[in-house]
Amino acid sequence: MFFSVNTMISEKNNGRPAVLLRTAACLLLLTASLSLGGCGATEGMFDSWSIFGFGDKEEKFEPADKLIAQGMDAYKIGRYSTAMEHFQEIKDRYPFSPEALLAELKLADCKYYNENYEEAKELYKEFEEMHPTNEAVPYVMFQIGMCDFSRTDSIDRDPSGAQEAIKSFSRLLRAYPDSPYTREAKARIRAAREFIVNREYYVAVFYVRTKKYDQAKHRLKYILTMYPDASIIPEAKALQERLAAGDPPKWGLNRWLPDWHMPWSRADTGIGTQDDDIESQIGQ
Repeated sequence: MFFSVNTMISEKNNGRPAVLLRTAACLLLLTASLSLGGCGATEGMFDSWSIFGFGDKEEKFEPADKLIAQGMDAYKIGRYSTAMEHFQEIKDRYPFSPEALLAELKLADCKYYNENYEEAKELYKEFEEMHPTNEAVPYVMFQIGMCDFSRTDSIDRDPSGAQEAIKSFSRLLRAYPDSPYTREAKARIRAAREFIVNREYYVAVFYVRTKKYDQAKHRLKYILTMYPDASIIPEAKALQERLAAGDPPKWGLNRWLPDWHMPWSRADTGIGTQDDDIESQIGQ
């Protein structure tokens, strides 16, 4: 028995909405097709049907080797946010692939160069914990120190970044005294120490400015005792002598202030990090 679709759709007097009638008509036609034509008649039938969602096609993903290539291309031209998307997808979809190691490291590098130092440090630490024997570990340890070093910018702020940088770089020197990063790690330790002593001296000048001379004397004595080789020592001695003579400077105190900033770029120390071989080391 055959039914006319138009006849069924036009029969609205029974109170059913037209949408339900259309659905029933489609089901009847589907049943008739299956019974008359067999399975062969329905081959490819659902490729174009979306009425029940059967036509949705499976989502396809880029392979890991293509994702790493795209990520590195973006990374090399400074498009770190784009690169992170590719590296993160590798971590999520292909965590055991050969490309996953490099993706993990470069994701941390992207965070670092985007100046997200706390997040970058956590990713570097995670890499070191997960792959403690990988040949890239000295680089990773150096970058942990750089994350600490880079988040300290001015002597009137929290000096914990400089203090942590000294610890991080010292740990690298103990673990890998002959690494390619030894020379720069030592230079960064010196710079961080200079930053810390300059901050101490800045506090002493602040005490002089606010006429708290006893506190200033105490702070200057501490600097001279603890940091006898610091570059700020001549200024500290001169200020100490003025205070001892009862002649504290009252004018032009700005000229007594030290340099406010931590050295930033690698060029400050005349040293360049040797991370060009990281990509080749990472898979070892």
